[in-house]
Amino acid sequence: MHTSPAAEDAGKDFYWQSFKTFFKIGAFTLGGGYAMIPIIETEVVDKRKWIGREQFLDLIAIAQSCPGVFAINISTFIGFKMRRTPGAIVTAAATALPSFLIILIIAMFFHQFMDVSWVAAMFRGIRPAVVALIAVPTFNLAKSAGITLATCWIPIISALLIWAVGVNPIFIILAAGIGGYLYGQFIKPTES
Repeated sequence: MHTSPAAEDAGKDFYWQSFKTFFKIGAFTLGGGYAMIPIIETEVVDKRKWIGREQFLDLIAIAQSCPGVFAINISTFIGFKMRRTPGAIVTAAATALPSFLIILIIAMFFHQFMDVSWVAAMFRGIRPAVVALIAVPTFNLAKSAGITLATCWIPIISALLIWAVGVNPIFIILAAGIGGYLYGQFIKPTES
């Protein structure tokens, strides 16, 4: 099958645009993968309209359920959704590259940095901000996922089981998946 030069240019443009977008996300997001969620949503869903909000929520759920680094998982899934394997490679590499370069530089000079009092004070100040960067997307995800007063017990119990009892998150994910399936098969049809 022959593609037109305009279609090939559009494909190349997507790879360059997605690389720049995910490189920027990887370079300027502090706090890890969960802090990236609102930035990825703004760039991918709102600004560029590469995927819809519902698809984005589904990809977040899949990325959280898979082993590995969340930021790489979500970027890989978005790239794959857009351009299959080449898109996944581009978005994953773009997301990982800034962190790799920054960590490499920090590792080379880490001991010299940590002996400087203002650097240590700066890291102490960043820690609480990172908690906020994780909390905000959590609340936004809860709202987008349709969590109500009737269903808020599910994430609360799940969090308590993981934090206080030490239940493996994989078991929580499996139980939630099975519970959702059973609810959809047996309880929800009778409610309609």
